Amino acid sequence: MFRKLLVATDLSQASERVVCTIGALKALGAEEAILLHCLNIRNVGTLGPQLMDLSRESFERQAKLLENQGLRVEAKMNLGLPHIEIIRQAADNGCSLIVLGSQGRSLWAEFFLGGTANAVLQSSTLPVLLLHIKPIQEQGQTACEEIECDPRRHVLYPTDFSDTAERAFRYVEEIVKRGGKRVTLCHVQDRTNVATDQDESRRIDMERLKRLENRLRELGAADVTIDLLYGAPKQEIVQLARRGDYSILVMGTQGRGFFGAILMGSVAFHVARNVTLPILFIPPSQA
Repeated sequence: MFRKLLVATDLSQASERVVCTIGALKALGAEEAILLHCLNIRNVGTLGPQLMDLSRESFERQAKLLENQGLRVEAKMNLGLPHIEIIRQAADNGCSLIVLGSQGRSLWAEFFLGGTANAVLQSSTLPVLLLHIKPIQEQGQTACEEIECDPRRHVLYPTDFSDTAERAFRYVEEIVKRGGKRVTLCHVQDRTNVATDQDESRRIDMERLKRLENRLRELGAADVTIDLLYGAPKQEIVQLARRGDYSILVMGTQGRGFFGAILMGSVAFHVARNVTLPILFIPPSQA
């Protein structure tokens, strides 16, 4: 499913939490990882080589942390524009997944979803796993919580039944094939665009969800729950994610209706900013 990963790091404490979590992705087939640290050339200028030398010890330590989790690791440190380098390196090296953290001190000097992470999510043609790191206070010092990343424990899958959402469902199927037993299927009927005959609309959408449920049970899922909701999709999905015991959220970045017309629709963007679960974003097919 995800044999080769690209793991982006800014060498912060937050990104080290991400690195320490990557071993959990072996359950989804991960065997190799490229660890990429890109210093933003716009920020470091002529100091790039010196900063690389200063960063090397931390960088090599993170590479070793990946190796200790049983992955073959290639470590790359370079100058450039981080989001461009992340996407280019992932494509050039045959990666199947990009892994990003959502918080760091950052030599990128950009806030999450205001710069690098947002640009990667908007532009990537590969799936992107977003891991949120929550800062905490320990004896007056800022630290980061450990990240729970168990992609097989309980999957939350929101769908609008678009082509991109169906593509994302294939990844849910793969998780089930690899041992995932519990899945929650969700569809939100948009209150601003609901059919005149609401009973008929609910019947049709429930049949669609039942089709997905039956497929997952055929593949071995033991516990499949359906949530057919009504309201503002971006709010309903966030609320559902916050109140449930989910370990990962899998969704498409574009579709009809609530996923919007741009590459990363308004709901996906809202979910990325407001849900602290690991989120696997699946882009549209490029065919």
